[in-house]
Amino acid sequence: MEEPRKRDTRKQKGAFAEEQATVFLVDQGYEIIDRNWRCRSGELDIVARKEDCLVFVEVRSRSGSTRYGTPAESVNTHKMIQVRKTAEVYLLYKQIDFATIMFRFDVIAVLLNADMTVSSLDHIVEAF
Repeated sequence: MEEPRKRDTRKQKGAFAEEQATVFLVDQGYEIIDRNWRCRSGELDIVARKEDCLVFVEVRSRSGSTRYGTPAESVNTHKMIQVRKTAEVYLLYKQIDFATIMFRFDVIAVLLNADMTVSSLDHIVEAF
């Protein structure tokens, strides 16, 4: 089991990466609709809109080395299924007819330096 301090640091890094992803998306002309939307099936990090497309954004981060893989590589099949199911619940909850709206799933991969600065930020459009 992780020490509480490590878990807190990990949570802070995740929140920081999500904030950087949000700033990036806004700079790119996206409108942020929701952040950290939760339900029983999971959580959506960012829900945004650009033009007439609803975008569900999964934010992944790593700090230091990519020895254990890149942030983007951490989005496995299980995570993709979970995000899709949660997005379906979101659309139902918000009463959005997903037969008439365009939507997609993006990933923003953030690599952090040890001092909590961004080393790189990659936006993968239509990641899954």
